Amino acid sequence: MHINAMIAFAAVAAVVIVLWYIVEIRLAGRRVAEATMKAEEITRSAHQEAERIKKEKLVEAKDQIFDWRSEAEKEIQVRRRELNKLERRLSRKEDNLQSTEQSVLRKERDCDRRVRKVQNQERSLGGKERQLEALIVEQTSQLEAVAGMTAEEAKKVLIKSIEGQALHDAAMLAKRIEDEARENAQREARKILAQAIQRCAAEHVVESTVSVVDLPSDDMKGRIIGREGRNIRALEQATGVDLIVDDTPEAVILSGFDPLRREIAKLSIELLIKDGRIHPSRIEEVVSKVEKEMGEKVREEGEQVAFELGIHNIHPDLLRLVGKLKYRTSYGQNVLFHSREVAYLAGIMARELEADVNVCKRAGLLHDVGKAVDRDMEGTHLQLGVELARKYGESPEVIHAMEAHHFDVEFRTLEAVLVQSADATSAARPGARREVLESYVKRLEKLEEIAASFPGVSRAFALQAGREVRIIVESSKVSDEQAFWLTKDITKKIENELQYPGQIKVTLIREMRVVDYAK
Repeated sequence: MHINAMIAFAAVAAVVIVLWYIVEIRLAGRRVAEATMKAEEITRSAHQEAERIKKEKLVEAKDQIFDWRSEAEKEIQVRRRELNKLERRLSRKEDNLQSTEQSVLRKERDCDRRVRKVQNQERSLGGKERQLEALIVEQTSQLEAVAGMTAEEAKKVLIKSIEGQALHDAAMLAKRIEDEARENAQREARKILAQAIQRCAAEHVVESTVSVVDLPSDDMKGRIIGREGRNIRALEQATGVDLIVDDTPEAVILSGFDPLRREIAKLSIELLIKDGRIHPSRIEEVVSKVEKEMGEKVREEGEQVAFELGIHNIHPDLLRLVGKLKYRTSYGQNVLFHSREVAYLAGIMARELEADVNVCKRAGLLHDVGKAVDRDMEGTHLQLGVELARKYGESPEVIHAMEAHHFDVEFRTLEAVLVQSADATSAARPGARREVLESYVKRLEKLEEIAASFPGVSRAFALQAGREVRIIVESSKVSDEQAFWLTKDITKKIENELQYPGQIKVTLIREMRVVDYAK
């Protein structure tokens, strides 16, 4: 019984296993079928995607090929235009060469014809010259026989007789030529100077040696003076300027010959008034601060003037010295404004005469730069300025124009002459400078003394503030020819012994009066 049950159980198990195996086989087949379908579907999708990508790439390739073709065509067109231009240019050059060749051939034929003509004339002149020589010999023999003198004796008599007339004619011719040259030169010079001055807007204010500081009230005077005068002493010691506190309402006067120090003192007092704290330590602090600010301001002034004139590549230290000239005066004229004016005038005249404008402007701006340091160093402002220009790398042309503007060296360039002319024009214009009366009178007396020192001069007068000297000579001692040379000698002596801005006109008058009485 037990065995039968086990057999039955084994049979059932075998049947179950067989059924499970069959089911698994069917499931596996179904999975294979589904996998096959999915694989086919994936393959179809891959083919479709590949076709789509292929089409897109083909389109992109076609677009790229189109772009490349367009660019190639544009480049070909550009090259073609350039080639056409070159062909036209070559064609024009070929035409020009042909015309030049024809012109050269024509000129060569003309030269040959002229050479033959000249040769014929030379042969003809040779024959005439021989005939003239023979004729001269014959006439000389006849003259010697008639006059009873040899040719050499006659030549000496003739030379002696016309020597005086030749000297007179030579003097008159020289005078006429010089008058014409002077008239033309003066006309052109006046024209150029008039244009330059007309285009130059200059200041006409003469600066003084005092500055005025406005105060908000008269009570501020006491605070500036301080207890027992300690504040005013501190201000004078720190700035080097004299403070004058008088009865002038709401004002303090600053006196000093150094405009830079006066400006520092003025700004320091204004800052102290705004701050309200006025005591010696604060005064020293404010003055030190203002001095630093003025150093920067001076540099900016130099840069601004150079920029206005269009001058570049000047050394920064040299620009700082140029800016410092704003606080330096000469006969009351501001040196920076004078230097700027000289540079502007010299540049205009250089442009009219086709000289080097840059050299004229640089030399005009720097010609008085030595005045920025002549109070601190030994030497004239001219020597110091030339040394500074060499130190900071200025060109030899600029340095020569600087050192020649006071006639210390001979003029070697046109630019040096223009800078000197511009300097004299700027200094001599009305209102530019003021001169001490004593030195002015001495200059006029010296001018008359030089003119009167020559023999034959009767009287001499200095006119037009020393711009002209009028000389009267004795007609019995000075002839017309001698008057011409005497004028030149007086002019040379004035140039060598006097220093003056601009030019001095020398007018010599020779007059003969014959008086008789009818009875």
